[in-house]
This record gives sequence, structure tokens and C-alpha cells, in this order.
Amino acid sequence: MTMSDLDVARQLADAARAVILPHFRNANTTADNKLHDGFDPVTIADRAAEEAMRSVLGDLRPEDGILGEEFAPKSGTSGRTWVLDPIDGTRGFISGTPTWGVLIALSDGDGPMLGIVDQPYIGERFEGTRDHAQVVGPHGTRPLVTRRTDSLADAILFTTFPEVGTEADRAGFERVAREVKLTRYGMDCYAYALLAAGTVDLVIEAGLNAYDIQAPIAVIEAAGGIVTNWEGDPVHNGGRALAAANPQIHAAALALLKAG
Repeated sequence: MTMSDLDVARQLADAARAVILPHFRNANTTADNKLHDGFDPVTIADRAAEEAMRSVLGDLRPEDGILGEEFAPKSGTSGRTWVLDPIDGTRGFISGTPTWGVLIALSDGDGPMLGIVDQPYIGERFEGTRDHAQVVGPHGTRPLVTRRTDSLADAILFTTFPEVGTEADRAGFERVAREVKLTRYGMDCYAYALLAAGTVDLVIEAGLNAYDIQAPIAVIEAAGGIVTNWEGDPVHNGGRALAAANPQIHAAALALLKAG
């Protein structure tokens, strides 16, 4: 029997978990810096996890393409691409915070059709397809459903870095932050998972790559949310992202982002 795409994605997440966890909160795990001007860390766990997932895809989906953070893209013949971020939030990973995750998406010509945000240390796996949204974890399995908040005054907003990209990006973010009930920082991809789980309303970020956002798009949209760029257009190729729990809160935040 042919394995479903979701089952393949789960096998990818299992493979990544197995090689990452021995390195988390391990005093012997060190990070290399990928930037000459700035800090963009990568560890042995990042590379090993992507290699493990590529190996699984070579066995189970050899006809599909692969776009990953750590290694060169692989072209395919199927018109579909697996988009992999082996550790989204490596800064959090090397700091010992469980806000990082493994991001897995399957994309076709219309964008991501499947996504997983997996947090190996906590043991939570957030899954989304075009007809399925659930979280599986140590406290059981439950559907993912986004919040119905329609007023910014009642909204909770997340971003990873307080500076949020360029000076102009920061100004846009602050216009939204001034209107919401609560703003929190430093959550990496786990912020998107919490939005899909119905505990927060907005995630606003800038400077993203395709592998940073495609899995969150699939999970959030499956749960009832919406993810676009700051102009309201598709963001699956990266850039500036606005993720919202519902169209109403998305429209309110988008208007402020555009105001500048």
C-alpha cells in the first residue's frame, strides 16, 4: 500500500527527532556561525536532521524535489517539493529553550499543501493538511482551531526578534503592537504553532525564507487562520509575514502594517 504524504511527513519528523534530541541541552554541542557580519548559528544537529530527512525522502519520495536550509536544493520530476527546516530557531536551541522546532512542508504549484511543526523535546507535533489539523503530544490528540478574536484590543501578538527586520519593518510592527492587549517575543516557530492551537492571535515577522514559513502556513490555514505577506499577498516564498487567527483580526493588523 502506498504511504500517504502525511505519513511520509511523520516519518521525516521522527527521523529528525532521533538525531536532534541527543544534542539538545548538551554541553558538548557547539555552534558554527554562518555569517561574517552578524550571528546565524548552525549545529551538528541541524545538519544531521536535514540529512536524515533527505535520506527518508530518497527512499519514499525520490521523484519529489527538496528545498532545505542547510544543503543545496534537489530538483524533482513530480512538480512537488518538500521544504525542510531541520531546526527553526537554532538560537533558541543552543540557549536551551524549547521554542525551536522541525518544520516540514510539502508544496505544489499553489503553495504548501501539508505542514508539520514538530517540537521534539516537548513531544508536540502540530499537523495541517488541506482537510486535517491536529496536535499530537503527551497530553493526547486534539483538533487545531484558531481563535475568533476580532478586536486588536483583545489580541495577543508574537514575534521572534524585537527589531523585526528593517527600521521600516519595526515601525509597522510597533503600530500593531501599540493596539494589542499583549506582545511577547522570542518564540521562534512555536509562536505559529500556538496560533494554530488557539492561544494567540497574531504573529508578525520579517526577513523569512521559504523554509521558515511554509510549514506554519499549512498548519495555520488548516486550523482556520490566514497567513500572508504585509501587502496581503501569498508569502510562501518568504519575506515579511503576517499570520492571523481569522480574517477579521488579519484585516485589522494588515491595515496598520500598510499605514506606513
